[in-house]
Amino acid sequence: MKDAFGLPQSLLVLGGTSEIALATARRMIARSTRTVWLAGRPTPALETAASELRVLGAEVHTVAFDALDPDSHEIVLGKVFAEGDVDMVLLAFGVLGDQAQDEREPAAAVHVARTNYIGAVASGLVSARALQTQGHGSLVVLSSVAGERARRADFIYGSSKAGLDTFTQGLGDALHGTGVHVMVVRPGFVRSKMTAGREKTLLATTPGAVATAIELGLRRRSETVWVPGALRVVMAALRHLPRALFRRLPV
Repeated sequence: MKDAFGLPQSLLVLGGTSEIALATARRMIARSTRTVWLAGRPTPALETAASELRVLGAEVHTVAFDALDPDSHEIVLGKVFAEGDVDMVLLAFGVLGDQAQDEREPAAAVHVARTNYIGAVASGLVSARALQTQGHGSLVVLSSVAGERARRADFIYGSSKAGLDTFTQGLGDALHGTGVHVMVVRPGFVRSKMTAGREKTLLATTPGAVATAIELGLRRRSETVWVPGALRVVMAALRHLPRALFRRLPV
């Protein structure tokens, strides 16, 4: 069960090597989390992440999970929930892709879509149903500000996140009143290993800042979290900008 401040004592991370996810796990362990499941492809990086979290005092398990194999999600995640209640599921996997390559090679674009959207829909529904069955818990989904409006520079990635964002909002509405809290997180450009070498943008953020925002969102039982918060205002303006003007912006 969650503590008196709404923070989880048990955490399941889908995308167990994500820098944002691990920053969030570290923050949750420092507060109240005692049990963590890191779900991801079996790699040395996943085991290293688990070892680092164990040093912080948590009981950490690794789970073989493949976002691109949605047919396996019910069995794999079902085994985790069979071990006991899960207070929070953090859906944190995803790929950026390479816009130029993805435009040239449709199969590469499909890989982005299958990972960021189809894999997330499958695992999100399985997790939501399990949380609803136990009668409590939070599903936190990492979306992106890129999904708010298509940009020439990353519209394939952005479109996958737009679909995920809409799915998460609808799922939250469907679960309203069931005891399950659904929260979508929309970070801007996150400075991390995954984005190394890419051009930084204004209002960039860090994995640690996203983790802090997630904790605050859980405490407030927010439905939507922007990181940094100023992005809410910026995107409200950009969303309604005429396309002819939007195309000229260096975004």
